[in-house]
Amino acid sequence: MRLRKTAQGVVGEVDGKWIDIAAALRKNKSDEDLVRAAETDVLELLKLGDPAIATARAAAEAAKDDPALTADPAPAGLPFTPRSMRAFMLWEDHVIASARMLVKNFFPKPAWRAVSLFEKTGKTFPKFKPNERFWEAPTFYVANHTMVLADGQDMWWPSHTKALDFELELAFVLRAPLVDATPEEAVDAIGGWMILNDWSARDVQADDYRRNIFGPVVKSKTFANSLGSDVVTADEFGDWKEATGRVRVDGEVWAEGATKDPAHDVGEMLAFVSKGERLDAGDVFSTGTMPGCCGLELDRWIKPGQTIELEIDRIGTLTNKLSDTAVPTTAIA
Repeated sequence: MRLRKTAQGVVGEVDGKWIDIAAALRKNKSDEDLVRAAETDVLELLKLGDPAIATARAAAEAAKDDPALTADPAPAGLPFTPRSMRAFMLWEDHVIASARMLVKNFFPKPAWRAVSLFEKTGKTFPKFKPNERFWEAPTFYVANHTMVLADGQDMWWPSHTKALDFELELAFVLRAPLVDATPEEAVDAIGGWMILNDWSARDVQADDYRRNIFGPVVKSKTFANSLGSDVVTADEFGDWKEATGRVRVDGEVWAEGATKDPAHDVGEMLAFVSKGERLDAGDVFSTGTMPGCCGLELDRWIKPGQTIELEIDRIGTLTNKLSDTAVPTTAIA
């Protein structure tokens, strides 16, 4: 079921109609804990597990023809407040194409001339390929979960970059805790799937690649992410490796991509992250940029005033307009 949080509480989509879940549950004389969860946010509902989701779905389906229980799905903000956020990088094609364009646009010109000369052989420049560690263990960074924009909010232009970029990413949220989890235990703890935009400062990223011992995900990544309003429950979303999506800028399709053939599965990712530490409900994880679905790979650059719309089939859309201000002025989670 597709879920959102509105001023009414959680609403769910059934056959194209949006239903007030708490009201439907109350009419169905459901458990009060379940009703209270549906009055709070999407995460509280997911935390109650599959039986609760099944009950909510059944109540919503029974109510779909009752005008008194229909709901306005807009405006919908963040579906819940993230407890933490981690972003992975799972596709070799994205690694290679991004590295190539970072060198072309932001490294000293002799570096790009050397790359261009080498690649006339038809081979990929060796330094662009991910190393053995990429295949041995999932690569991720810890994002700033306190700076998350919702669908429809304006994105400011960060003062420390001249090369702001978008990234279309499929994300999920945990509904239960994990510690030293097996891949099977980890998959069972996934509550639902969402769209995430991992905003990036590419000029800062390139400089950090060259000179920062902490790597290229410090100030290039920690200033903001956007999270879609829609959460599709794990039981309904299906195989995450079959997701497809696209990016539109001012209505024009800039990119289309898919999640097939990742370097690691989500169970493996979560098992790795949970080693020696506790994960919990509300922790958000991005699977990383769909290959070809960022401006860097396309060598196309967004500008203030443009509207960036990300879409993932079976979930929905996430839209933010770029402001020309250099400071955050929107309400951040």
